[in-house]
Amino acid sequence: MTGEALLIGLAGVLAAAGPIVFAALGETLTERAGVINLSVNGTILLSAMASFAVAVSTGSLALGFLTGMLVGALVALVVAGFSISLRQSQVAVGFVLALMCRDLSYFLGNPYMGLSGPRLPSLAIPGLQDIPILGPLLFRQDLLTYLSFVLIFVTWAWVFRTRPGLSLISVGERPAAAYVRGIRVNRLRTLYTVLGGALVGLAGPAFSLSVKAGWKGTISGLDGIGWIALAITIFGGWNPIRAAFGAYLFAFLQWLGLVLQASLPDVPSQVLQVAPFPLMILALLLVNIGNTEWIERTLAALPDSTRLLIARVLRSLRAQPPASLGVPFEQE
Repeated sequence: MTGEALLIGLAGVLAAAGPIVFAALGETLTERAGVINLSVNGTILLSAMASFAVAVSTGSLALGFLTGMLVGALVALVVAGFSISLRQSQVAVGFVLALMCRDLSYFLGNPYMGLSGPRLPSLAIPGLQDIPILGPLLFRQDLLTYLSFVLIFVTWAWVFRTRPGLSLISVGERPAAAYVRGIRVNRLRTLYTVLGGALVGLAGPAFSLSVKAGWKGTISGLDGIGWIALAITIFGGWNPIRAAFGAYLFAFLQWLGLVLQASLPDVPSQVLQVAPFPLMILALLLVNIGNTEWIERTLAALPDSTRLLIARVLRSLRAQPPASLGVPFEQE
C-alpha cells in the first residue's frame, strides 16, 4: 500500500467514525444524566431512513439532517416520558423502542429503497488542505466530519469545565444532593435525554446522506451500529474524548478488515467483516476486568514490577458508571 493510499484510507476511517462519534457523544450525555437510552440502534436506522426520505422528497440536505435530529429527539422524549415521568424500566422501554424503530424504518423505507438522492459534498479547507499528511487526513472532509471533530472537545469542555456540566454530573451521581441545592433533577434529565437523542438521531443522516449515501433497508449495514455505540459509551468511561477514541478504533478495525482481505485470501471475508465486533467486546472486557476480585488475586501473585505495570494499565482503562445510572428519582 502506497503512502497516498494509506492517507486516503485513514481519512475514510475518520469520516466513517463520524456517525458513531455523534451516537456515542449523545448517549454519553444521556447516561451522564442518569438515564439509559437503549433505543440507539433503532433510532439510527429510523433517522437514517426518514432523513433520506425527506432529502429525496425536498431536495434539501439541511431538512434531511434536521429530520434525523428530530426523530432522535422524539424517540428520546418517549424514553424520558416513560422512564422519568412514569418511572418504568429504562432498559425495557429502550429495548422495545429499539426493535420498534428498526422494523418501522424497514417498513416505511420500502418506497425509497435503492433511490439516488443528495449527498453531502466534501469541503476542503483552503490552505490547510495542502499541509503534508494532515491536509489529506483532516482537512478534505465534509462538513459533518468537521462537526464531529469539534463536538468531541465541546462536549468534553461542557461536561467537565462548565457549571452546567457539573449540574449534569450531579444529577447522574447524586440526584438527591443536586435537588437539595435547587436543581430540577427530572427536568434536567429530560433535557439531556432529548439532547442526547438528537445527537444520536444525527448519526442516521450522517450515514444515509454522507458516509453510506442512500437507503438500502436490511442490507444498508447499519443494523448493529447502535449497539456498538452503546458499548463504546461504556468503553469510553462516560468521557467524550475516550468515547470518540472508541469510535475511531472501531472504524479503524472495520477498515483494517477490508485491507487484510487481499493479504489473507484463505480467511473467509465474513470473518474479517465481523471481527471488529468481538474485538470491541474484548476492549469492553478490558475496561471492566480490573474491578474483579480474581484479577486482584492474580496480580498479587506476580512480581512487583510486572504487577505494578499491569495494575497501572488496568487502572487507566477502568471506568465507573454514574452512581445513579438507571435509577429513577422521586422528588418529594
